Amino acid sequence: MALKITDACINCDVCEPECPNHAISQGAEIYEIDPELCTECVGHFDKPQCQQVCPVDCIPLDDEHQETREQLLAKYQRITGKPVNERC
Repeated sequence: MALKITDACINCDVCEPECPNHAISQGAEIYEIDPELCTECVGHFDKPQCQQVCPVDCIPLDDEHQETREQLLAKYQRITGKPVNERC
């Protein structure tokens, strides 16, 4: 599943630089996560880095973009060009 940023976002700017896939960007009012680029940090880290640094806990799973771990790993490979088995 991709992650999403809710309207509880305070635009603190700490999540954007933590995203290894550059999936987070400033939206019209709050930061947004591109579900095509979000892998929940699968392939990079054990836990989603944006969730780890968010001071207001406003980054839940996005029910509209459900994906299995295998799908997230495939997306990681597509985005990075690295073999899936590097950081599984």
